[in-house]
Amino acid sequence: MKALDAFPEPALSDNLPPPSFFNRHAKSIAAVAALLVFAAVGYAVYRLTEEVTYADVIRSLEATSASSIALAVLFTALSFVTLCFYDLNALSHIGRKRPWPEVALTAFSAYAVGNVAGFGALSGGAIRYRAYSRAGLSPDEIGRIIAFVTVSFSLGLALLTSGSLVPMAGEIAPLLGISSTTLATVSTIILIAILLLLGIARRGGLKIAGRTLRLPDTGTLSRQFLVTMLDVAFAASVLYALLPAEAQISWPAFFAVYAVAIGIGVVSHVPAGLGVFEAVILAALGSEVPGDALLASLVAYRAIYYVLPLIIAIFVVTATELRQLSASPLATGVARTAGRLAPTLLAALALVLGAMLVLSSVTPTPGDNLDLLAGFLPLPLVEGAHFLASILGLMLVVVARGLAQRLDGAWWGTLLVALLALVLSLAKAVAVYEAALLAILVIGLLPSRRLFHRRASLGQALTSSWLLAVAVLIGGAVIVLLFVYRDVEYSHALWWQFAFDAEAPRSLRAMLGLTVVAMGVCLFSLMRPAAPAIHPAGEEELAKAVAILDRHDVADANLVRTGDKSVMVSPDGEAFLMYGRQGRSLIAFLDPVGPKASRDELVWQFVETARASGCRAVFYQASPAILPVIADAGMKAFKLGEMAVVDLERFDLKGGTWAGLRQAAAKGERDGLTFEIIPTENVAAILDDLRRISDAWLDHHRAKEKGFSLGAFTETYMTAQPVAILRHGGRIVAFADILLTDTREEASIDLMRFAPDAPKGAMDFLFVRLMTTLRDQGYRHFNLGMAPLSGLSRREVAPVWDRVANTFYEHGERYYNFKGLRAFKSKFHPDWQPRYLAVAGGLNPVLALLDATLLIGGGLKGVVKK
Repeated sequence: MKALDAFPEPALSDNLPPPSFFNRHAKSIAAVAALLVFAAVGYAVYRLTEEVTYADVIRSLEATSASSIALAVLFTALSFVTLCFYDLNALSHIGRKRPWPEVALTAFSAYAVGNVAGFGALSGGAIRYRAYSRAGLSPDEIGRIIAFVTVSFSLGLALLTSGSLVPMAGEIAPLLGISSTTLATVSTIILIAILLLLGIARRGGLKIAGRTLRLPDTGTLSRQFLVTMLDVAFAASVLYALLPAEAQISWPAFFAVYAVAIGIGVVSHVPAGLGVFEAVILAALGSEVPGDALLASLVAYRAIYYVLPLIIAIFVVTATELRQLSASPLATGVARTAGRLAPTLLAALALVLGAMLVLSSVTPTPGDNLDLLAGFLPLPLVEGAHFLASILGLMLVVVARGLAQRLDGAWWGTLLVALLALVLSLAKAVAVYEAALLAILVIGLLPSRRLFHRRASLGQALTSSWLLAVAVLIGGAVIVLLFVYRDVEYSHALWWQFAFDAEAPRSLRAMLGLTVVAMGVCLFSLMRPAAPAIHPAGEEELAKAVAILDRHDVADANLVRTGDKSVMVSPDGEAFLMYGRQGRSLIAFLDPVGPKASRDELVWQFVETARASGCRAVFYQASPAILPVIADAGMKAFKLGEMAVVDLERFDLKGGTWAGLRQAAAKGERDGLTFEIIPTENVAAILDDLRRISDAWLDHHRAKEKGFSLGAFTETYMTAQPVAILRHGGRIVAFADILLTDTREEASIDLMRFAPDAPKGAMDFLFVRLMTTLRDQGYRHFNLGMAPLSGLSRREVAPVWDRVANTFYEHGERYYNFKGLRAFKSKFHPDWQPRYLAVAGGLNPVLALLDATLLIGGGLKGVVKK
């Protein structure tokens, strides 16, 4: 029934409104909003620290005791151990188990990277998707893990914040400039409201925007709340341990302030909550803690709680890579997980070190270091090293994206930039700590070389998330520059002052160079070319694709023969992918066909082609086999339905299981039906008969030819493969074209049409005889095609996509026979294999699905006319 396999065609009209401006530019708008928030809080931080000097902050930082640092490191370790239980509880909640070392490494890395970056490809959710998809979890299960972690943390933080503000109102209210009664009253109301909502959701479910929220069982809920409480408490204790001894605030009051600051930082969507968190802490504690000491504590907190875990994760992954030859199954699992995480961890470290180099370029060098440099290096060399090191820092941020995408060029580029920056950091300021961190990046890169196997291409544009990171970095550098040299009177002469002690001019020149290069990077990324026209494959491309598909097992890949799709061939010529364009979607049909390495490379090539054209990349009917590389490419998968595949080796009409099919075969014989397979070379002789049946079938169903994921009746397509026919009284009354490959692993059909006067049950008879014949010829599987929207999660906690799709499945029979199609295919007792719609760029999958439907139906008019 391949003719029914198109996705459901919604009732559309010619006045269908186009996507709104917000929907088309949602990510860009969010990035601009986050940038504006960052600018506002940056200004707030600048005003809140008017009485603080950079030298005071450095003195306070140097005065931080070793015992305070040790205590902060201890609380950081306890916090990250606690964080691992989020994933363990989530896996338990969905009924899946994974070895705890794999879960611990994944969770630790997810939080280490998410804390530092917190956006796009460098986020905790993306890391979990990469690691857990390789471990065999489905996209639905991974989505439920991410949702469990996110919702549990959000609810736990809300409860902890409101709950702690009530008893501590008397101590915190003066910090906020309001009365303790007002704060206690508002906090109590919020706490009661949250508890009531949780109670409703726990018992009968809470409807929000048409969705029902149900919480897990009491035991899971209690464990998760305990985990959240310990996590926030340990994290707050890290910063509390770093506060100066004269700080006049109790731990419980500080805990409430910290929880509020973390929550506001998360809501702001600024990467890592940078500046937002600091602004809240400075505003709340500025009257209780000296400003210079508070700023020093915040700097130390960022270094210990954010950077240190990332470095530890790099060391763990590097050590695992070096010991990957271990024969232990447990070690093998950890090594596999480490291999999935290493590129993202290295990208996050490159991002951090790039920011470090940029910020150090706008801060003064210690006087003793300058005196040491003056005795060994000439001034022009020091000036040049300072300027170039800042530019290399920005380059590290740019190539970090390539590391996350496993590009070989990014690996070489990062290695070269890191080595150069290491040398220049010593030449510009004898920055030993900077050099040491850059050496860690180099050490992490070396054993991971094999993971960066994708060929890089020049001219790759940054996405909105990476442009936001660059903008936040440059904005942060400007704020730091203004803070450090607050007392320096600006004049044009500063630009031309060159001396070892001329720190402000040196920083100004570095800031100018950074701004110019950053603007160049952003303009290059924003000036994307218009989406080019997509042309169907030519004869030469089709010949290459057919030669490849004959060597592999995907029978449906024969749909490339329709000639209505474009073809993308892998660089090594061993794999191909067929695709089309509709609107701003570049849609690939099925997985790429070819060896795994070539197939994976094609996924990346396709995504980058779509991105360079200003389109969203879409995979229609993607199989679980390519989900890991789809995750690596930054795409999300949504279940589309299930493919029915019959195991021909156990297909037998004997026994009770097959009684229905046995009766259908007997009925067809009694009705005088005869079955025959017409070889490819003889199809042309009966083409006119087949065309009459096809035209009558289309007219009877008031349908028109489809395309893309379905074949159309054309002479070229029909004469390219064998055709199964049914005769009645010597006249052809039904046919189906057969899709085969030379491997005999799988067979399938595409067009299946019958005359209006064909005996009832003729199609059942055709399928039974076709499968029996193919089984006898040595074919191992028969692909009955996909049943759209079947097999989706019906749990109360199912993702939004599943809920929408299930609504279509239950109430869409008026437009499409969902249940009837699955019931027909179920007669043959197939194995149901999931198929997915994968979308890149975080855009609404419904828009991508609409484009796919229009492409299959031949545009809006084709869909409306059916």
